[in-house]
Amino acid sequence: MNEHPPILTDSQIRHKIRRIAFQIYETFVDESEIVVAGIAHNGYTLAQMIAEELSQVSALHVTLCEVRINKQSPADKITTSLSPEQYSGKGLVLVDDVLHSGTTLAYAIRHFLDVPLTKFKTAVLVDRNHKKYPVKADFKGISLSTSLQDHVEVVFGRESHARFR
Repeated sequence: MNEHPPILTDSQIRHKIRRIAFQIYETFVDESEIVVAGIAHNGYTLAQMIAEELSQVSALHVTLCEVRINKQSPADKITTSLSPEQYSGKGLVLVDDVLHSGTTLAYAIRHFLDVPLTKFKTAVLVDRNHKKYPVKADFKGISLSTSLQDHVEVVFGRESHARFR
């Protein structure tokens, strides 16, 4: 089977993450501390990369939070590595690697709406533009017009990449 060329190479992903970090800083410039909450697994890896970049480009104090959600059954109980008291009254950025239908992001957003936040934004590396829910990414690396049959895979590691699979 022929493998598709990468949509994003490692260096392009790093560039997109840096740009997203600057956009987040510009949006949260009036905050001293923000929470970057990544949806496990790849969303959390991306959140870690964004948090690292934010610490290099801003004076923001960044707290990481892992969001655990059953992607096959997103209405199940969602858990986070931080208690609601730890993110209450702060700005929060919810991060996932790929925005497919918006289902995962919509349920994760709903989870965080139970706690008062100063600002709430979303970030994704790849926005596929096939949403079932009225969810948008405030910060995105790339927007793709794909067919419903296409699957976009993001691989993080020594040679990170995003490609059709």
